[in-house]
Parts: sequence; C-alpha cells; structure tokens
Amino acid sequence: MATNNQNISSLASIVALVIVAIIFAGPAMQELGLLGLLAIFAGLILMVLLIGLRVIDQYERAIVLTLGQYSGTRGPGLTWILVGIQRMIKVDMRITTTDIPSQEVITKDNVPVGINAVVYFQPESAEKAILNIQDYTLAVSQYAQAALRDVIGGVELDSLLSEREKISEEIKKIVDQATNSWGINVTDIKIQDIELPADMKRVMAKQAESERERRAIIIRAEGEFQASARLAQAAKMLTDTPGGLSMRTLQTIEKINPDPSKTVIFALPVEILEGFKKLTTAITLW
Repeated sequence: MATNNQNISSLASIVALVIVAIIFAGPAMQELGLLGLLAIFAGLILMVLLIGLRVIDQYERAIVLTLGQYSGTRGPGLTWILVGIQRMIKVDMRITTTDIPSQEVITKDNVPVGINAVVYFQPESAEKAILNIQDYTLAVSQYAQAALRDVIGGVELDSLLSEREKISEEIKKIVDQATNSWGINVTDIKIQDIELPADMKRVMAKQAESERERRAIIIRAEGEFQASARLAQAAKMLTDTPGGLSMRTLQTIEKINPDPSKTVIFALPVEILEGFKKLTTAITLW
C-alpha cells in the first residue's frame, strides 16, 4: 500500500510539473520559441528517466507490476521502471532463518514437553513468493509450527529424545511439500531445546542411577566369576603337582607370621597324610 501511494504521489508530481510548464510555456513561447519549449520537455523527460532508475543487488530479484499486473522478473543490476505506471517489489533470494517459538506439546505417551526449533528456507521463485502468498516468511513460520506440533504429538518421549534428527527431517518434508507452491525451498529444520517437567527429570535421573547400579553389579559378578575360575584352575594345578600344596602351605605360613621371634606351627604335608592313609588301608586288607 505504501508503494502504491508513493507511485501515485510521484505521478501526480510529474503531472503537476507538466501542467505548470504548459501554463508558463504559453506566454514564454513567443520569447523562447519552439527550441525553448523542446528544452523544457526534454528536461521533464530526463527527470522522469532519473526518477525511474532502480538498483537491484546481486542477492535480489525484482518483481515488476505494470498497472497492477505482473509483467516480469528482473535480475541484479541497474534497471528502470515507469514511475506511476509500474512498481517494483524486491525479493531477497538468500537463505533466511526464522525461529519457531517454544511450544508445549503432549507426546504420544502423554508427557508434556516444551520444544522450539529454527527453520532455514530460501525463495526459489520470486514471482511465486510474491504473487501466491502474502507474507511468505510468516507463512513458513506458522506452517512449521503446526507441523512440529503434529509430528511431536505422534511420537513417544524416548523417540523424541533419541531420534531428534529423524523427527526434524520428517517435519522438513511436511513443510517443504506445502511451501513448494509458494516458490519456497525449506533447506533444513533443527530442533533446538526440549524442556521436560521437573518430575520427569527426577524420574529419569533415578532410572539412569538404577541402570548404572545394575551395570556395576553385573561387572562385579563377572569379576568374581572369572576370579573363581582362575582360582579353581590354580587349585587343580597345585593338586596335580607333587609337593605343590606343601609349598603353598609353607608360603602361606610365612606370610601369616613374618616375625621370627614368634612360634611357627609346622604343618605336615598333605602327601604324608595320604601315605599314612594308603598304608592303613593296605594293612587292613592284609
């Protein structure tokens, strides 16, 4: 609306100047002659040409409307429009970011979460972005907000926390499909923060603590099992080795009582007791 008012004001100014020039040109025609009148009109034409000059930056495209009707798209550089008849609307073709404000969404397993995201999008068709939608930046933001609520409402909390990239990609596909007719390409959507209720945070902390305790108990049990297996192998090796248990007994006694001033009780080797047992058995049979 402001652009239309500016164009009408410029056109009215030019018409007023032409009328004033014609009024004053009548008495002056006799003095200036035809050459002077042509000079006045040449000056007016030059002024119109200068007023209609426009510069389009490298990252912009310009939509030109002639009497309200689309007449073309112009690229970067110096261009000209007929002020009052034509107007130009510039479109920034760079990637734009817009925030999705924090939304309170209830997940599939009935857990309320606060979540926000950011949308990255880029106009691909300047004429579609202007002619097919009133404010494409606001429209993309609002549609992405609605899609985020729909997608998050269909997943469980564990999936939301562990599959954030997958959910972002799903939201992007939904928004990109809807904005295709607007000439907008949604390049990416990133979920930034996921805010959980305080009670849920405490429950998750307890769950994580219990999981760590379970792992610690399993590791301790596995260590004891491996130690017992090694101990059984050592006992078997000492039993199969003649004199092995005796040597181990002497080492144990030495470690128990290293002070030489104290009395040491000497234990007979197990092999001697086994010999006595065999001798007793032989005598009994004889």
